Amino acid sequence: MTVKEYNKAVDDFSDALYRFVRSSLKDDDRANDIVQDTYEKLWRHVTEIEFKVVKAWLFSTAYNSMIDIIRKEKRTIPLEEEHENEITYESEYTDLNEILHHALDRLPEYQKIPVLLRDYEGYSYREIGEITGQTEAQVKINIYRGRIALKSFIGKIETVL
Repeated sequence: MTVKEYNKAVDDFSDALYRFVRSSLKDDDRANDIVQDTYEKLWRHVTEIEFKVVKAWLFSTAYNSMIDIIRKEKRTIPLEEEHENEITYESEYTDLNEILHHALDRLPEYQKIPVLLRDYEGYSYREIGEITGQTEAQVKINIYRGRIALKSFIGKIETVL
């Protein structure tokens, strides 16, 4: 990859990469750090990576860094109790975006990440598999189960609107 292609990768993918990491970590500073570290790693391997695979490489690298941080936090932060996961919104509420983000936060990471990549970023099942290291079948299953969990959490759409 040339310097020009590297700069194009920064221009083309940095915003989407930031949104992807930020949506999972909910921390602007850490998301910026991960994106910066990912591009630093890309620069170190700039001669080894072809431009046509740089998008998948960036997302895979950022995903792996993010998972490392999440695993580290799970060791230090007490986990939520199981019965809290069963709470649903059944009264009227008008902020659908807030409810969706709250519901997404309750999904396990192995379901949340594929749902975000598919529904928010528009990646194909194959691309999501490359980014997360899952098979295409696992990606489809995790997206399906994640959407079912979101649907059961939110309840009827009439309740939200």
